[in-house]
Amino acid sequence: MWFSFWRSRDRFTLDELRYLTDQLMKVQVVNEVNKDFVIEALRSIAELITYGDQHDASFFEFFMEKQVMGEFVRVLRISKTVIISLQLLQTVSIMIQNLKSEHSIYYMFSNEYINYLITYKFDFRNEELVSYYISFLRAISGKLNKNTISLLIKTQNDEVVAFPLYEEAIRFAFHEESMVRTAVRSLTLNVYHVGDESVNTYVASRPRADYFVKLIEFFRDQCISLNELVGNTTNNKSSEATSKILSAVDDIEDNLYYFSDVISAGIPDVGRLITDNLLKLLIFPYLLPSLRMEVIYEMRFDAVASLYVLCCILRIVKIKDLANTVAAALFCHIEAFIPSSEARLNGCTCGICFTQESQEASNGVDALQTDSGSSQNSTACLQKTIKVSLLDHKESCLALRDALLSYIAVGDDVQVMGSINVMATLLQAKELDESMLDALGILPERKKHKKLLLQALVGEGSGEEQLFSEEGNVIKEGCGDELTSYIDRLKNQYGVSCSCPEVAESPRIHKNQVFDALVSLFCRSDISAETLWDGGWLLRQLLPYRETEFNNNHLNLLKDSYMKCNSRLIEEFRGSWPDLLITVLCDEWRKCKRAIEASSPRKELKCILLPQHKLLAEDQSDSSLAAGERMRELVKVFVLFHQLRIFSVGRPLPDQPPINPPIDFPEKCRAKIAGVDNIGPKPSTELSLADAVPCKIAFERGKERHFFFLAISLGSSGWVVLAEELSSKVRRGVVRIIAPLAGCNPKIDDKHSRWLHLRIRPTTFPLRDAVNFTAQAKTKSRPLVDGRWTLAFRDESSCKFAQSMVVEELNLQSKEVERRLGPLLDFERAVNYLNSSDLEPSSPRIPVNSL
Repeated sequence: MWFSFWRSRDRFTLDELRYLTDQLMKVQVVNEVNKDFVIEALRSIAELITYGDQHDASFFEFFMEKQVMGEFVRVLRISKTVIISLQLLQTVSIMIQNLKSEHSIYYMFSNEYINYLITYKFDFRNEELVSYYISFLRAISGKLNKNTISLLIKTQNDEVVAFPLYEEAIRFAFHEESMVRTAVRSLTLNVYHVGDESVNTYVASRPRADYFVKLIEFFRDQCISLNELVGNTTNNKSSEATSKILSAVDDIEDNLYYFSDVISAGIPDVGRLITDNLLKLLIFPYLLPSLRMEVIYEMRFDAVASLYVLCCILRIVKIKDLANTVAAALFCHIEAFIPSSEARLNGCTCGICFTQESQEASNGVDALQTDSGSSQNSTACLQKTIKVSLLDHKESCLALRDALLSYIAVGDDVQVMGSINVMATLLQAKELDESMLDALGILPERKKHKKLLLQALVGEGSGEEQLFSEEGNVIKEGCGDELTSYIDRLKNQYGVSCSCPEVAESPRIHKNQVFDALVSLFCRSDISAETLWDGGWLLRQLLPYRETEFNNNHLNLLKDSYMKCNSRLIEEFRGSWPDLLITVLCDEWRKCKRAIEASSPRKELKCILLPQHKLLAEDQSDSSLAAGERMRELVKVFVLFHQLRIFSVGRPLPDQPPINPPIDFPEKCRAKIAGVDNIGPKPSTELSLADAVPCKIAFERGKERHFFFLAISLGSSGWVVLAEELSSKVRRGVVRIIAPLAGCNPKIDDKHSRWLHLRIRPTTFPLRDAVNFTAQAKTKSRPLVDGRWTLAFRDESSCKFAQSMVVEELNLQSKEVERRLGPLLDFERAVNYLNSSDLEPSSPRIPVNSL
């Protein structure tokens, strides 16, 4: 028999299928001797049935007539080796996946053969068998619809009492192998999206509903693991630690997207299960308490990890009850979520209590002077008034909303970033009722106007009255019915009591508190520019072109912060990078405008867990690259403050900063005398050595070279040049080496008066983009370093002349940068400049140097 099986025959014929089936029926036991034949027979039958389904219906008719599925089951029973189980599962999977005819699929699912294979007691100690089995179940689920699913369930009195496919699949839902977990989730989604009411009732009832509880518990454990990784990474910034966090983040987001897909199937009971368990098992006991309190659990959540997970949940799992319940919970005291015996102050001194005194100040009740004479003392007083009481106030009596605002006002960089992202997530959540946003103080003006306009159009008097009121469209005092209902639900359903008196306050007061926190943020020097930009985005969302919403305190603080930044920017004219200052400023102006006018924050949530870099103000390195990064950070902050001030006076932001165009260079300048064109010196080009000074320099030990040294500037650019004299032409030379003029710091050696030391910085510095931080975290690049030149001149006077030449050209360079940026540094002039007819012609003339 075995010899005849291997003889040459025509494939893809009914005779071939008949022959294979007959030979398979003759097998009485499967062992090491005939297992290869059985494996090949199973594989070939699957291939022929798939072919026949698409080309010849007689193939499948024979398959049904001979009850070949029954033969498959019989072979499984008499098999003594696991390899037959593997092949049989693969064979049936291939057939199910490739059959196109509904009649064929219907037959495959009937006669209980599929259910028998599903419930067969396979030896799952074999990991390969687990993979094949799960693939088999997933293949079945891919063919489910309202007709076929009825063949795989068992009913009693029109109710589903058993569903082997689903029951067996969820046993592997938390398998250690991620591919198995993914396949099970795909299978369950296929079941949920069939839309069979009886099946939906079955999966949402006990004990199947326990699957969703275990799913949330599994997700909670992943969040706890992420929290540990984040805590460990605080002192370990290695790429390996970063990769672990990114991997954990991917798993968490995958889980949340799965929750979202489950909810999209539209099974109400399942949506409620997910909402309730997320709140009871994770959000209430772990995430919310960790925002301000140190809880004595086995695993305590860090505030940063909590802010990240909370943002992810609200952004991905789009359930109205979940979003509104979390929003309502922000008005509860922290102590409401944890037993008093398990909580203690975490020692943090960043609490902030927005008192009635601050509200009076926020509403314009201030008698402080705004003229230049009040300067620092008045500014400090203003800031203290807005930030208000850091202090003698028990943190446990703070509402969670106040905790978020305190992070913005006085938290560290990642806390500020996390809190702003929570606010942004709530603001953009379509599931959140607008009255909730208004109560939180983050309802954008455009949404408020739209709401009032609709009320006015449908004839609601209150809407028309508020829309045209003289008090800035203030919505009436008190919280909305939506907030009240969710606060009642917190108490009745979850046992969380909200005893916070602020709930009854006016939305206007709540909004002023948000403004106070944001303006306090802009007054700080210990926050990165990227995070300040996030604050600018939030402020822009709340107040599109509305000067009246800013009180005198806000305006004065913004002005003072702007002026301090302005002074620091002027210092950069004589810094290491004046040649790139204008280019960086123009580039960051466009980026900042896009960032604060965007529909959503531009950075990924992962930035909360993996801040791109420490504050550059803390980097006191004297290298030019560190100076360049500090300059760029300063420019980003200056640009934000400038745009916020334009925004605060109700003017639209221009696409380009208001700066003066370049001017023609005077003929008597050193560059023109040397014969350098507007592009600048290039290697191997000829130039005049009229002002050049002969010198010697050794780039390698023992190998001195003779050059002519020249320092030149053209506008905001400048270079130091080493040229070789041409023997054929008097006082003419060829450029050999070029380096940036800026940052060279010329210094004559203390012991050798003929030696001149120059620091040679890189031509450019690498621009770090926080938006693409994930990819950058995985790459390593060799850092650029400063070079050092020591030039030896013929005598002391030549050395001093070379030094004075460098200083002179540096002064010319810095003066040109100052002239170009003149309109920008004078704010009143800048506002007038925005409407001048000179703006458009000058814009194309702004040179874009290579960065």
